[in-house]
Amino acid sequence: MSLRLRLSLTLGAAFALIWALAAAWMLSDLRNQMMFSLDQRLVASARMVAGLLEQLPTLPSKGEGTHFSAEQLNIPGGMACQVSSLRGEILARSHNNPEQALEAEKMGFHDQMIDGAPWRSFTLARGDVRITTADRQIEREALNMSILLAASVPVGVALLGCLCLLWLGIGQGLAPLNRLREALMRRNADSLEPLQLQAFPSELKPLLETQNQLFQRIGKTIERERRLTGDAAHELRSPLTAIKTHLQVARMTDGSARDQSLARAEEGADRLHRTLEQLLLLARVEGSLSFDDGSQCSAEQVARLAIQDATGGERLRIKLHVPDDLSAALLQMPAVLAIAALRNLLDNALRHTPEDCAVEVHLENIGNRVRFVVRDHGPGIAPDDLQHLTQRFWRNGQSTGCGLGLAIVQAIVQRCDCALHFDSRPDGLRVELTMPLQAL
Repeated sequence: MSLRLRLSLTLGAAFALIWALAAAWMLSDLRNQMMFSLDQRLVASARMVAGLLEQLPTLPSKGEGTHFSAEQLNIPGGMACQVSSLRGEILARSHNNPEQALEAEKMGFHDQMIDGAPWRSFTLARGDVRITTADRQIEREALNMSILLAASVPVGVALLGCLCLLWLGIGQGLAPLNRLREALMRRNADSLEPLQLQAFPSELKPLLETQNQLFQRIGKTIERERRLTGDAAHELRSPLTAIKTHLQVARMTDGSARDQSLARAEEGADRLHRTLEQLLLLARVEGSLSFDDGSQCSAEQVARLAIQDATGGERLRIKLHVPDDLSAALLQMPAVLAIAALRNLLDNALRHTPEDCAVEVHLENIGNRVRFVVRDHGPGIAPDDLQHLTQRFWRNGQSTGCGLGLAIVQAIVQRCDCALHFDSRPDGLRVELTMPLQAL
């Protein structure tokens, strides 16, 4: 169902309901006013007959059969009039229809059945006579129905006109959305420039701004992926070329030279494998894939698992300092990402720390967060290079890594509401990684 049709049905139903209630109220009030006017006509006719009787000769005491025409008594057509004495004797009647006498014992208005038909009567006492006027209920209802019908037709026509105007108005109000759709349809598949629409309604400007922001994010994502593809192609070309060269040398030599070439080819394959693993992990972290496998760890457990993965057989090169008051709360992030981030920091620290020195890891509580401080004893980083540490494939002149470890850490920090800070000192680099904790 289109938005225009849905709005038309919703608002049209509301309009129809309101108009129906207003029409019912108006017609009910009109009916009451009509019935009141007909009753007042009976009263006016009775008083008029009373005034005429005062001008006529004295009526006989027994007037059965004495008749006056409706014209003589000025009785409107369709109305009956009866003059009777206080003892119930009929002194005069306007005509013989109805044949049955009108009940005149009760003063005022009275509904009665005469000749099998309902009548509405009014009785007025004037001196020693009673004047009763009456008209048929069926005629009253017919008159009332004709008036209600005449009043209902304009209401119905007005309602239909409002619904038509509502349909046209909604269509005109939704025209900017059609302009937006047409503008999107005219764009090329690779066009990511912001949409520029003139005279756009203020209510739809947030939609247009959000659409332009989406184009901007898509453009940045495509540019990032292009840069990643170019950098990855360059980085993977070097180990592949080295592997191919060493294998060619091994094919042409024998003895220790062959063994050395094969060993270097294996090192190149290991480097290529590590680079591919880091690329896959970076793509997963920056994508929308979920890492929540149900497992959660505390800060101390993450530190020990990361040390185990990073050192292998060199566990003694890392010293872990855990305070006694360290919170036992679980980390509010997937354990696999927390371990991967800390492991990459440890790998980077071990790579730049001399073999006779140890890498230090300190854990400390900061409110509802925990901070991991990784300190190496390497040559440090120049202040101008600190801003490049988390860039993909960036390495200083002395690094032997693939340049993706710290980029992965930065991606995990952005995804899991963490914090990363670098502090280069003369005795080494100090890296602070802060992770959120779950509430106890």
